[in-house]
Amino acid sequence: MNDAQHKRAIFLDRDGVLIRAIVRNGKPYSVRSPEEVEILDGVVEACAKLFELGYLLIMVSNQPDIARGKISRTFVDQTNRRIADSLRLTDFRVCGHDDVDKCLCRKPLPGLITQSATDYHIDLASSIVIGDRWRDVEAGRRAGCKTVFIDHAYDEAVPNAPDHIAASLLASVDWIRSQT
Repeated sequence: MNDAQHKRAIFLDRDGVLIRAIVRNGKPYSVRSPEEVEILDGVVEACAKLFELGYLLIMVSNQPDIARGKISRTFVDQTNRRIADSLRLTDFRVCGHDDVDKCLCRKPLPGLITQSATDYHIDLASSIVIGDRWRDVEAGRRAGCKTVFIDHAYDEAVPNAPDHIAASLLASVDWIRSQT
């Protein structure tokens, strides 16, 4: 395959990047009911701009509450389909495992990203991972992508040296445009 056939992508974490994360005691959690799903301000506009820049938009999300028995895979898939349809995402990929499962798809491992790259012929070096937690940034780095950290000032470890830090997905679009 030649370089002209390779595509570039924006890999987007779900909770805290596309939809509002549920924050308790300074820590982010996934939504557990349809009523909690709220697309963040500026996300529709940001996704439209990124799409116009020629990026595939792929949601990559850890959902360990599936393995923990707190939510069903059906709920997660229905929620993700609704989000994907609203935002014109190319695809969504989910890791439903917990750390103890030691799978290759759970971020900070890059399995969700690298499998998407294989499936869609994505050039990872010209792609970007956007997330609100250190695991997202580290997965992007391990996959060979540039990284954007959406800083919500959670009470947890921050990523080491993301390529860019922004307050929101929309706030990252100008930097992403400068990278193309």
